Amino acid sequence: MRFSAEQQGFAREIRAFCARECGTAAQRDALTAGGTDHNSPDLLRRFGELGWLGISLPAEDGGVGGSFVDETLFIEEASRGQAMIDAYCTGLTAAQTYLHWGDADQRRTVVETLCAGGIEAIALSEPDAGSDLGSARLRARLEGDEYVIDGQKTWTSAAHLAQHVLVLTRTDTTGGKHDGLTLLTVPGDAPGLEIRGIDTMGARVVNDLFFTGVRVPASAVVGTAGNAWKQLMRGLGVERVIIAAMQVGAAERSLDDLLAYVTRREQFGRTIGSFQAIRHRIADLATDVAVGRAFLYDVADRIDAGEEGDLARDSSMVKVRATETAKHVALEAMQMMGGYGYAREYGMERQVRAALAPPIYGGTNEIQREIISRSLGL
Repeated sequence: MRFSAEQQGFAREIRAFCARECGTAAQRDALTAGGTDHNSPDLLRRFGELGWLGISLPAEDGGVGGSFVDETLFIEEASRGQAMIDAYCTGLTAAQTYLHWGDADQRRTVVETLCAGGIEAIALSEPDAGSDLGSARLRARLEGDEYVIDGQKTWTSAAHLAQHVLVLTRTDTTGGKHDGLTLLTVPGDAPGLEIRGIDTMGARVVNDLFFTGVRVPASAVVGTAGNAWKQLMRGLGVERVIIAAMQVGAAERSLDDLLAYVTRREQFGRTIGSFQAIRHRIADLATDVAVGRAFLYDVADRIDAGEEGDLARDSSMVKVRATETAKHVALEAMQMMGGYGYAREYGMERQVRAALAPPIYGGTNEIQREIISRSLGL
């Protein structure tokens, strides 16, 4: 698609800010306590002050009121610049459900939180319910005018930083597995809620959540009690596009860093980028990134056109393509950079580690292929 002059200028502003403020490993470590987290609350607040957060969220709820294409540009460029704001993207996913099903107070609270650089989380998975969310068992029972929550959630991104967590609970066990599911908004500091980080091969992102007699008012229901399965579907479709935007930016960064390396690294009296074997591999990578980016903005533009209800297949497709391209580009870049690609100094090893999780989260790519194949009548 064609971007307006304003959109192109916006992308340049984000790129310049990231290069200046978080362009080096030392800067990123300083913003994340030595690289121990994938998120910098300070950086998020600064983006909020610049008016770059909540671009696609409705103005009547406190957002900027811009387009989803504008939001996609922001996410792409922030990811390309390695800004540590993954939790903002998680919050955008949660916001889709609040915006469509929440009441006025819930919508405004969440939108204003995100626009100010705060964080919203969403807790869906459980130890025995990941891809099969219909098997969720976290219990919420109604006592008077309060719900009491007991059980565990897992793999919850950014819950340790969140103001609120949107929690998938089971409030009725008498129907089918997709019945009796209810979404509740829970304060991140609610009594009885324990949040423990999960050790992974990267910096901290995900958490286990333990609920022991956590009480929230009946007004904490988002949408209609017992109807969460239907309510979640819209937000998860947009989530795939958000993940794709992050991964297009990540792939571009790996390609940028690879190009910078091969044009200055010399072997046998010439830069390694001058060897045909390297040039052709990089040409293929650049083509894959360009195709994924074009597909991403086609889907984002169709969301702006109000077609998101018809995009289940395409959102799955773009999620698969972008995440696997980002992983492939990072791995290829590491190989072409040789030992330097494996060394922490050059940063490609971090990009490889960061590229391994996206094909898993937001619905594994295997699940996305199931959605795609079923849409083809298979």
